[in-house]
This record gives sequence, C-alpha cells and structure tokens, in this order.
Amino acid sequence: MLREETIRALIEDALGMMKMSYIPYSGFAVGAALLTEDGSVYRGCNIENAAYSPSVCAERTAFFKAVSEGHTRFQAIAVTGGKDRKADAFCTPCGVCRQVMMEFCDPETFLIISAVDPDHYRVYTLKDLLPEGFGPANLEK
Repeated sequence: MLREETIRALIEDALGMMKMSYIPYSGFAVGAALLTEDGSVYRGCNIENAAYSPSVCAERTAFFKAVSEGHTRFQAIAVTGGKDRKADAFCTPCGVCRQVMMEFCDPETFLIISAVDPDHYRVYTLKDLLPEGFGPANLEK
C-alpha cells in the first residue's frame, strides 16, 4: 500500500496537469500522475483533436511518456478531472486506458486513485475496474 503522503503528492501532480490539458471541444480537463516501480513520476493531460479519434487521455499520455523512457513497471496512477479545469467529480480511466494498464500492470496490485482533491479520493485496484481484463498473461502457453 502507498503511504498517505505519496498519494497526496500524486493527486497534487494530477491536479496540476489539468492546467496543461488541450480541451477546446469538451472543456473537460483530465490530469494524471503515474508512479513507476522505482519511484519516478510521469505526468499526463488529455489532448483533444478536431477529428476526435486522434485525441488521447491523460492516463495514456503518462504511460506512453514513461514507457518511451524505459519504464514498464508501475505502482499507481492518480487521476483528476472536471469541467473548466476544476476537479469536480471522481473521474476513473476509460476502457482504453484500463486496457493499456493491463499491458504493464499487475491488476491485483496496481492502484488507481480517483480524486477531487488530496482530501477526497478513492483507491481502486486495476482488477476492481477491469475484473476480467485481457493482458499479456492471456497469451502465454
């Protein structure tokens, strides 16, 4: 389990990333802070596109940044989101982001922290949010 101060720091990082979101269409900003196994933190924001499908979520931005720098083992991710760049509700990763998490994370131990602020958050395991997930283990003999 993560220490309280680590959770709070991840939430603060995710809240800060909401300011970086490119959201001209939905107005819904999302920030994420991803904790690697070695304690590094990678941050991400959502980036929208006029064609919609090229848009990318904050969680995948953080994962792809981390993987592109050689990290493939993760402990937790904090996610914040809301209209007008204010976290106003508990925001959990979409299905595509959950699938990306299945590629790199142990569903039993990887933590997803959905937060409004450092005092109001919920913690889930990946398995809680994707109970019958398909991942690399499904392709092993």
